[in-house]
Amino acid sequence: MPVSELPRLDAIHVYAIPMRSKFRGITVREGVLVRGPGGWGEFCPFVEYDDREAAHWLATTIEQITVGWPEPLRDRIPVNCTVPAVTPERAHELVAGSGCRTAKVKVADHPDALAEDLARVEAVRSALGPAGAIRVDANAVWDVDTAIRAIREIDRAADGLEYVEQPCRTLEELAAVRRRVGVPIAADESIRRAEDPLRVAVAGAADIAVLKCTPLGGVRRALDVAAAAGLPCVISSALETSVGLAAQLALAGSLPHLDHACGLGTVTLFEGDLVTDSLRPVDGYLPVPRTSPDPDPALLEKYRHPDPDRTAWWTERFLRIWRAYGTRD
Repeated sequence: MPVSELPRLDAIHVYAIPMRSKFRGITVREGVLVRGPGGWGEFCPFVEYDDREAAHWLATTIEQITVGWPEPLRDRIPVNCTVPAVTPERAHELVAGSGCRTAKVKVADHPDALAEDLARVEAVRSALGPAGAIRVDANAVWDVDTAIRAIREIDRAADGLEYVEQPCRTLEELAAVRRRVGVPIAADESIRRAEDPLRVAVAGAADIAVLKCTPLGGVRRALDVAAAAGLPCVISSALETSVGLAAQLALAGSLPHLDHACGLGTVTLFEGDLVTDSLRPVDGYLPVPRTSPDPDPALLEKYRHPDPDRTAWWTERFLRIWRAYGTRD
Protein backbone atom coordinates (compact mmCIF):
# COMPACT_ATOMS: atom_id res chain seq x y z
CA MET A 1 0.00 0.00 0.00
CA PRO A 2 1.72 3.24 -1.08
CA VAL A 3 1.80 6.14 1.37
CA SER A 4 -0.78 8.07 -0.63
CA GLU A 5 -3.28 5.22 -0.12
CA LEU A 6 -3.01 5.04 3.67
CA PRO A 7 -6.32 6.08 5.22
CA ARG A 8 -6.90 9.39 6.89
CA LEU A 9 -6.59 9.29 10.68
CA ASP A 10 -9.03 11.40 12.66
CA ALA A 11 -7.85 10.53 16.16
CA ILE A 12 -5.09 8.72 18.05
CA HIS A 13 -5.69 7.74 21.67
CA VAL A 14 -3.24 5.94 23.97
CA TYR A 15 -4.87 3.91 26.74
CA ALA A 16 -3.80 2.05 29.88
CA ILE A 17 -6.20 -0.38 31.61
CA PRO A 18 -5.26 -2.31 34.77
CA MET A 19 -5.54 -6.11 34.69
CA ARG A 20 -7.50 -7.99 37.36
CA SER A 21 -4.62 -10.44 37.72
CA LYS A 22 -1.12 -10.54 36.30
CA PHE A 23 -1.38 -12.06 32.84
CA ARG A 24 1.36 -12.73 30.33
CA GLY A 25 3.71 -10.92 32.69
CA ILE A 26 1.79 -7.63 32.66
CA THR A 27 -0.48 -5.89 35.14
CA VAL A 28 -1.58 -3.02 32.87
CA ARG A 29 -2.65 -3.40 29.23
CA GLU A 30 -1.51 -0.56 27.02
CA GLY A 31 -2.24 0.25 23.40
CA VAL A 32 -3.54 2.73 20.88
CA LEU A 33 -7.00 3.37 19.43
CA VAL A 34 -7.19 5.14 16.09
CA ARG A 35 -10.17 6.41 14.12
CA GLY A 36 -10.20 6.27 10.34
CA PRO A 37 -12.79 6.57 7.57
CA GLY A 38 -14.42 3.26 8.48
CA GLY A 39 -14.47 3.72 12.24
CA TRP A 40 -12.22 2.79 15.14
CA GLY A 41 -9.38 0.28 15.25
CA GLU A 42 -6.89 -0.91 17.83
CA PHE A 43 -3.09 -1.24 17.70
CA CYS A 44 -1.61 -3.01 20.73
CA PRO A 45 1.46 -5.15 19.91
CA PHE A 46 3.26 -6.12 23.09
CA VAL A 47 6.10 -3.81 23.98
CA GLU A 48 8.82 -6.41 23.36
CA TYR A 49 7.77 -6.89 19.71
CA ASP A 50 9.97 -5.19 17.13
CA ASP A 51 8.60 -2.97 14.37
CA ARG A 52 8.56 -5.76 11.81
CA GLU A 53 6.32 -7.94 13.94
CA ALA A 54 4.21 -4.99 15.05
CA ALA A 55 3.52 -4.13 11.40
CA HIS A 56 1.20 -7.17 11.21
CA TRP A 57 -0.85 -5.69 14.05
CA LEU A 58 -1.02 -2.44 12.10
CA ALA A 59 -2.33 -4.28 9.04
CA THR A 60 -5.19 -5.55 11.19
CA THR A 61 -5.89 -2.00 12.35
CA ILE A 62 -5.95 -0.69 8.77
CA GLU A 63 -8.36 -3.43 7.68
CA GLN A 64 -10.59 -2.53 10.63
CA ILE A 65 -10.71 1.23 9.93
CA THR A 66 -11.13 0.91 6.15
CA VAL A 67 -12.74 -2.11 4.46
CA GLY A 68 -14.05 -3.90 7.55
CA TRP A 69 -14.63 -7.65 7.62
CA PRO A 70 -16.27 -10.38 5.52
CA GLU A 71 -19.89 -11.31 6.09
CA PRO A 72 -20.05 -13.79 9.00
CA LEU A 73 -21.33 -17.34 8.73
CA ARG A 74 -22.65 -17.46 12.30
CA ASP A 75 -24.12 -15.00 14.80
CA ARG A 76 -22.41 -16.06 18.01
CA ILE A 77 -19.21 -17.76 19.15
CA PRO A 78 -18.78 -20.25 22.02
CA VAL A 79 -15.88 -19.11 24.19
CA ASN A 80 -13.72 -20.46 26.95
CA CYS A 81 -13.04 -18.64 30.17
CA THR A 82 -9.37 -17.85 30.76
CA VAL A 83 -7.69 -18.73 34.04
CA PRO A 84 -4.41 -16.93 34.70
CA ALA A 85 -1.72 -18.27 37.03
CA VAL A 86 -3.84 -17.67 40.14
CA THR A 87 -4.59 -19.62 43.31
CA PRO A 88 -6.89 -22.64 43.14
CA GLU A 89 -9.54 -20.72 45.06
CA ARG A 90 -9.45 -17.85 42.57
CA ALA A 91 -9.40 -20.28 39.63
CA HIS A 92 -12.56 -21.98 40.94
CA GLU A 93 -14.24 -18.61 41.41
CA LEU A 94 -13.38 -17.43 37.88
CA VAL A 95 -14.68 -20.58 36.22
CA ALA A 96 -17.81 -20.93 38.33
CA GLY A 97 -18.83 -17.35 37.58
CA SER A 98 -18.02 -17.41 33.87
CA GLY A 99 -20.98 -19.29 32.43
CA CYS A 100 -18.53 -21.11 30.11
CA ARG A 101 -18.29 -24.85 29.65
CA THR A 102 -14.65 -24.69 28.55
CA ALA A 103 -11.71 -23.29 30.51
CA LYS A 104 -8.24 -22.39 29.29
CA VAL A 105 -5.73 -22.57 32.14
CA LYS A 106 -2.33 -20.91 32.08
CA VAL A 107 0.44 -23.22 33.27
CA ALA A 108 4.24 -23.15 33.52
CA ASP A 109 4.27 -19.60 34.84
CA HIS A 110 7.68 -20.23 36.43
CA PRO A 111 10.17 -23.14 36.45
CA ASP A 112 8.77 -24.82 39.58
CA ALA A 113 5.10 -24.27 38.78
CA LEU A 114 3.92 -27.85 38.25
CA ALA A 115 2.49 -28.40 41.74
CA GLU A 116 0.63 -25.08 41.49
CA ASP A 117 -0.56 -25.98 38.00
CA LEU A 118 -1.96 -29.30 39.19
CA ALA A 119 -3.85 -27.68 42.05
CA ARG A 120 -5.22 -24.98 39.72
CA VAL A 121 -6.38 -27.52 37.15
CA GLU A 122 -8.04 -29.67 39.82
CA ALA A 123 -9.92 -26.59 41.04
CA VAL A 124 -11.04 -25.83 37.49
CA ARG A 125 -12.32 -29.36 37.04
CA SER A 126 -14.26 -29.05 40.29
CA ALA A 127 -15.85 -25.82 39.06
CA LEU A 128 -16.67 -27.12 35.56
CA GLY A 129 -17.91 -30.55 36.56
CA PRO A 130 -17.20 -33.74 34.60
CA ALA A 131 -18.73 -32.53 31.31
CA GLY A 132 -16.65 -29.36 30.94
CA ALA A 133 -13.55 -29.12 28.75
CA ILE A 134 -10.14 -28.05 30.05
CA ARG A 135 -7.29 -26.88 27.86
CA VAL A 136 -3.95 -25.59 29.11
CA ASP A 137 -1.42 -23.17 27.64
CA ALA A 138 2.30 -23.40 28.43
CA ASN A 139 3.40 -20.54 26.13
CA ALA A 140 6.28 -22.59 24.67
CA VAL A 141 8.41 -22.71 27.84
CA TRP A 142 8.91 -26.48 28.23
CA ASP A 143 11.54 -28.66 26.59
CA VAL A 144 10.34 -31.97 25.17
CA ASP A 145 11.01 -34.18 28.21
CA THR A 146 9.56 -31.63 30.63
CA ALA A 147 6.49 -31.23 28.44
CA ILE A 148 5.84 -34.97 28.30
CA ARG A 149 6.07 -35.36 32.09
CA ALA A 150 3.98 -32.27 32.81
CA ILE A 151 1.27 -33.07 30.26
CA ARG A 152 0.78 -36.55 31.64
CA GLU A 153 0.43 -35.27 35.20
CA ILE A 154 -1.83 -32.36 34.26
CA ASP A 155 -3.99 -34.65 32.13
CA ARG A 156 -4.57 -36.87 35.17
CA ALA A 157 -5.34 -33.86 37.38
CA ALA A 158 -7.82 -32.57 34.80
CA ASP A 159 -9.44 -35.98 34.40
CA GLY A 160 -8.77 -35.51 30.69
CA LEU A 161 -7.49 -32.47 28.77
CA GLU A 162 -9.09 -31.19 25.58
CA TYR A 163 -5.64 -30.14 24.34
CA VAL A 164 -2.33 -28.55 25.33
CA GLU A 165 -1.44 -25.30 23.60
CA GLN A 166 2.15 -24.67 22.48
CA PRO A 167 3.97 -26.81 25.08
CA CYS A 168 7.33 -26.24 23.33
CA ARG A 169 8.83 -23.62 21.06
CA THR A 170 9.50 -25.32 17.72
CA LEU A 171 7.38 -27.44 15.42
CA GLU A 172 9.96 -30.23 15.69
CA GLU A 173 9.56 -30.22 19.46
CA LEU A 174 5.76 -30.18 19.18
CA ALA A 175 5.91 -33.19 16.86
CA ALA A 176 8.16 -35.06 19.31
CA VAL A 177 5.76 -34.40 22.19
CA ARG A 178 2.74 -35.27 20.08
CA ARG A 179 4.20 -38.71 19.28
CA ARG A 180 4.62 -39.53 22.97
CA VAL A 181 1.45 -38.27 24.64
CA GLY A 182 -2.19 -39.04 24.07
CA VAL A 183 -3.36 -35.47 24.55
CA PRO A 184 -3.99 -33.37 21.39
CA ILE A 185 -1.44 -30.62 20.75
CA ALA A 186 -2.32 -27.12 19.56
CA ALA A 187 0.11 -24.78 17.79
CA ASP A 188 -0.05 -21.03 18.41
CA GLU A 189 3.30 -19.20 18.42
CA SER A 190 4.70 -21.70 15.91
CA ILE A 191 2.18 -20.38 13.38
CA ARG A 192 1.75 -16.69 14.08
CA ARG A 193 5.43 -15.94 14.71
CA ALA A 194 6.66 -17.92 11.72
CA GLU A 195 8.45 -16.13 8.89
CA ASP A 196 5.55 -17.09 6.61
CA PRO A 197 2.47 -18.44 8.44
CA LEU A 198 0.96 -19.48 5.11
CA ARG A 199 3.78 -21.97 4.58
CA VAL A 200 4.13 -23.50 8.05
CA ALA A 201 3.66 -27.26 7.83
CA VAL A 202 1.82 -27.90 11.11
CA ALA A 203 -0.05 -31.09 10.23
CA GLY A 204 2.58 -33.44 11.68
CA ALA A 205 3.25 -31.30 14.73
CA ALA A 206 -0.23 -30.36 15.93
CA ASP A 207 -3.86 -31.42 15.97
CA ILE A 208 -5.31 -27.91 16.29
CA ALA A 209 -4.28 -24.48 14.99
CA VAL A 210 -4.72 -21.54 17.37
CA LEU A 211 -5.05 -18.35 15.34
CA LYS A 212 -5.07 -14.68 16.35
CA CYS A 213 -6.01 -12.34 13.55
CA THR A 214 -4.41 -9.29 15.21
CA PRO A 215 -0.78 -10.51 14.87
CA LEU A 216 -1.53 -12.33 11.59
CA GLY A 217 -2.45 -9.16 9.71
CA GLY A 218 -6.24 -9.08 9.73
CA VAL A 219 -9.30 -11.25 9.26
CA ARG A 220 -8.76 -12.01 5.57
CA ARG A 221 -5.10 -12.88 6.06
CA ALA A 222 -5.96 -15.13 9.02
CA LEU A 223 -8.61 -16.93 6.95
CA ASP A 224 -5.89 -17.70 4.40
CA VAL A 225 -3.64 -19.03 7.19
CA ALA A 226 -6.49 -21.19 8.51
CA ALA A 227 -7.02 -22.69 5.06
CA ALA A 228 -3.29 -23.33 4.65
CA ALA A 229 -3.01 -24.99 8.07
CA GLY A 230 -5.64 -27.56 7.17
CA LEU A 231 -6.47 -28.20 10.83
CA PRO A 232 -9.42 -27.45 13.12
CA CYS A 233 -8.98 -23.88 14.34
CA VAL A 234 -9.46 -22.10 17.63
CA ILE A 235 -9.51 -18.29 17.50
CA SER A 236 -7.85 -16.62 20.45
CA SER A 237 -7.48 -13.02 21.53
CA ALA A 238 -4.27 -11.04 21.73
CA LEU A 239 -5.49 -9.32 24.90
CA GLU A 240 -7.28 -6.45 23.21
CA THR A 241 -10.04 -4.20 24.46
CA SER A 242 -13.48 -4.74 22.94
CA VAL A 243 -12.48 -2.55 19.99
CA GLY A 244 -9.72 -4.91 18.89
CA LEU A 245 -11.50 -8.04 20.10
CA ALA A 246 -14.28 -7.35 17.58
CA ALA A 247 -11.85 -8.28 14.78
CA GLN A 248 -11.12 -11.62 16.43
CA LEU A 249 -14.83 -12.34 16.69
CA ALA A 250 -15.25 -11.38 13.04
CA LEU A 251 -12.61 -13.99 12.18
CA ALA A 252 -14.30 -16.67 14.28
CA GLY A 253 -17.59 -15.77 12.66
CA SER A 254 -16.12 -16.14 9.16
CA LEU A 255 -14.43 -19.54 9.50
CA PRO A 256 -16.03 -22.24 7.34
CA HIS A 257 -15.97 -24.63 10.31
CA LEU A 258 -15.74 -23.94 14.03
CA ASP A 259 -15.62 -27.06 16.19
CA HIS A 260 -14.13 -25.69 19.41
CA ALA A 261 -14.85 -22.89 21.85
CA CYS A 262 -12.64 -19.87 21.20
CA GLY A 263 -10.37 -17.96 23.54
CA LEU A 264 -12.17 -14.64 23.18
CA GLY A 265 -13.58 -14.01 26.65
CA THR A 266 -10.53 -12.01 27.69
CA VAL A 267 -12.10 -8.60 28.32
CA THR A 268 -13.07 -10.09 31.69
CA LEU A 269 -9.35 -10.00 32.57
CA PHE A 270 -9.44 -6.18 32.50
CA GLU A 271 -10.56 -3.84 35.25
CA GLY A 272 -12.41 -1.85 32.61
CA ASP A 273 -13.00 -1.39 28.90
CA LEU A 274 -13.26 1.37 26.32
CA VAL A 275 -16.80 0.67 25.08
CA THR A 276 -20.06 0.83 26.99
CA ASP A 277 -21.44 -2.46 25.64
CA SER A 278 -18.36 -4.49 26.53
CA LEU A 279 -17.76 -7.81 24.76
CA ARG A 280 -18.10 -10.00 27.83
CA PRO A 281 -19.48 -13.54 27.46
CA VAL A 282 -23.07 -14.31 28.39
CA ASP A 283 -23.81 -17.99 29.08
CA GLY A 284 -20.53 -18.91 27.40
CA TYR A 285 -21.12 -17.06 24.11
CA LEU A 286 -20.15 -13.78 22.45
CA PRO A 287 -21.97 -12.13 19.53
CA VAL A 288 -20.28 -11.64 16.16
CA PRO A 289 -20.15 -7.89 15.43
CA ARG A 290 -20.72 -6.66 11.88
CA THR A 291 -18.77 -3.44 12.42
CA SER A 292 -16.12 -2.12 14.77
CA PRO A 293 -17.58 -0.75 18.02
CA ASP A 294 -17.19 2.90 18.93
CA PRO A 295 -15.43 3.69 22.21
CA ASP A 296 -17.24 5.75 24.82
CA PRO A 297 -15.71 9.24 25.21
CA ALA A 298 -15.97 9.04 28.99
CA LEU A 299 -14.14 5.70 29.05
CA LEU A 300 -11.48 7.01 26.67
CA GLU A 301 -10.86 9.78 29.15
CA LYS A 302 -10.98 7.49 32.18
CA TYR A 303 -8.37 5.13 30.72
CA ARG A 304 -6.26 7.73 28.97
CA HIS A 305 -2.63 6.79 29.65
CA PRO A 306 -1.55 8.82 32.71
CA ASP A 307 2.16 8.89 31.81
CA PRO A 308 3.08 11.55 29.21
CA ASP A 309 6.36 9.82 28.37
CA ARG A 310 4.62 6.50 27.80
CA THR A 311 1.95 8.20 25.74
CA ALA A 312 4.64 9.76 23.57
CA TRP A 313 6.38 6.37 23.21
CA TRP A 314 3.22 4.65 21.98
CA THR A 315 2.32 7.51 19.66
CA GLU A 316 5.79 7.62 18.14
CA ARG A 317 5.84 3.83 17.79
CA PHE A 318 2.52 3.80 16.01
CA LEU A 319 3.42 6.64 13.63
CA ARG A 320 6.85 5.19 12.88
CA ILE A 321 5.37 1.83 11.89
CA TRP A 322 2.52 3.60 10.08
CA ARG A 323 5.01 5.47 7.90
CA ALA A 324 7.10 2.35 7.33
CA TYR A 325 4.02 0.35 6.41
CA GLY A 326 3.09 2.93 3.84
CA THR A 327 6.37 2.46 2.00
CA ARG A 328 5.91 -1.29 1.54
CA ASP A 329 5.14 -2.74 -1.86
